[in-house]
Amino acid sequence: MSDQIVFFAHGVPKGQPRPRAFYRPGRGVRCFDPGTAEGWKSEVAAAARGRLPAAPLDGPLRVEICFYLPRPKDHYRSGKHADDLRDSAPKHHVSTPDVDNLVKAVMDCMTRLGFWRDDSQVTTVTAYKYWSGKQGGGARISVARVLEVF
Repeated sequence: MSDQIVFFAHGVPKGQPRPRAFYRPGRGVRCFDPGTAEGWKSEVAAAARGRLPAAPLDGPLRVEICFYLPRPKDHYRSGKHADDLRDSAPKHHVSTPDVDNLVKAVMDCMTRLGFWRDDSQVTTVTAYKYWSGKQGGGARISVARVLEVF
């Protein structure tokens, strides 16, 4: 592996949903995983396939992910200034989805693809959430081996 693997997944980032459980009298408890992030995970998988290592990575790894989420329409002005942000538009993305759920979806996808043997190998995660503007969303994903131990 070179120093790091970097790729960009296009699409609207979605967080990994929590498993749901329900009780049905006479049938017991049933658990299911809502598939709300599957479309996003397939975008990550498509972008990652061209960067897959020949064998799963071993040893300690660090992952950096920059998520770009599209701004809602109400952040923009209207009329001939429709491409300009309103003065009241927030500078930072501080709403859902939570950054930890976004990271979990990406790392689960990369584990299924065989990037590494297990996501427990990831010792350092750095994640950011940014607004992407009107051009769309996605995520820049970087994976590298940890070279120094403190």
